[in-house]
Amino acid sequence: MRHVLVGANLFLMFLLELGVLAGAAFWGFTLPAGLGTQLVAGVLAPAVFVLMWALFGAAANARFPLTGWWRVALELIWFGGGAVAWAVAVTPALGIAFFVVWAVNATVRIVAHGELIVQVGRAE
Repeated sequence: MRHVLVGANLFLMFLLELGVLAGAAFWGFTLPAGLGTQLVAGVLAPAVFVLMWALFGAAANARFPLTGWWRVALELIWFGGGAVAWAVAVTPALGIAFFVVWAVNATVRIVAHGELIVQVGRAE
């Protein structure tokens, strides 16, 4: 049963990661600006998030993997940024809900694995 819960939580983290990218893109494409600005922001905002995650956050192959409090800071910035994007683009309630789901997910990862970062092959 524990394997199922850990696996479900890892899947939820994946969905949250996609949610950050979707929120950043949605924010960019719905800016109250001209079409050109919307297109640039809608493409560049998620690209910046992807770059940040690839450099510091990807569990298996981050270029500069972060652990400990640095990992906490990264996730607060990354998932918090996604929450802010949803809050600004749609409604503050959605941003708060997104952040709360991430906080629960992070807490479960810490309880189950003793740290935020989880190697996929390590799902216990």
